[in-house]
Amino acid sequence: MDSQVQIRPMINTDVSLVFQALNHHNIGKPLDYINRCWEENKTGERTTLIALHDDQFAGWLHLLKTSHYPHFVESGVPEINNFDVVPTLRRLGIGSALMDAVEKVAFDKHRVVGIGVGLYESYGNAQRLYVKRGYIPDGRGVMYKEQPVIPGTDVCVDDDLVLYFTKERR
Repeated sequence: MDSQVQIRPMINTDVSLVFQALNHHNIGKPLDYINRCWEENKTGERTTLIALHDDQFAGWLHLLKTSHYPHFVESGVPEINNFDVVPTLRRLGIGSALMDAVEKVAFDKHRVVGIGVGLYESYGNAQRLYVKRGYIPDGRGVMYKEQPVIPGTDVCVDDDLVLYFTKERR
């Protein structure tokens, strides 16, 4: 990893930084969503980590204390969520550094951490990264909007079509 990468928790002034940087790189996230992330950081429902490369925003990811996925909720498994690295800065180890940091946070309090990943091509790098890091499918099959996809039914292939993975603390 490039030695000029810094990972730190989100702070109040990051709201506009994240919004502007994501929009600049065509990773659209509404300002109200970024504000909500910050508010959830203040209440402890979410931990957001920010990656900076040469003091510029390079990516972020989140750890949800309580997932939206019912199986993780029932099992008390926190969920790594909404993982973005600026496209021009990929392949520099920024994503791995963010994952290292968020796993440390998660495994300080939990035995298992979960993550969901989309199923179409643009999620390919994430799919490979999670497997390389030791995440395995949770065995419940494909979900659409956090609900099981029943064989033979039609679903839209979009960001809500997800396979969930878990990783146990070593």
